[in-house]
Amino acid sequence: QVQLVESGGGLVQTGGSLRLSCAASGRTLSVYAVGWFRQAPGKERNCVAAISRSGSRTYYADSVKGRFTISRDNAKNTVYLKMNSLKPEDTAVYYCAAVRKSELLFGGTYYSSESRDYDDWGQGTQVTVSS
Repeated sequence: QVQLVESGGGLVQTGGSLRLSCAASGRTLSVYAVGWFRQAPGKERNCVAAISRSGSRTYYADSVKGRFTISRDNAKNTVYLKMNSLKPEDTAVYYCAAVRKSELLFGGTYYSSESRDYDDWGQGTQVTVSS
């Protein structure tokens, strides 16, 4: 099991930027695929971005394509989510999650946009975009 801690959330105006960090401890994050999810009040938790353990494959929800960028620095055991051109509808609690799959079966290219596929979750960080 890997422990995940998100940081970097806050209050920002429409059009602003934030960079979220997902720092891992307990195990090396380099063997995990990582996803960023968000949940607004009264809504489901949805994936906004995901990255394979190798970093070679990424996924973005249509609502954030061209504005958000997921990246990872395995030397720092951290995955990032850079968010640009933020909109009020981006307001939510953002969570990072990790899943480890067999490299023999999946190689380094596995990722998922489904929350049920992830085993370990952080506590979340609030992002609020004011209009």
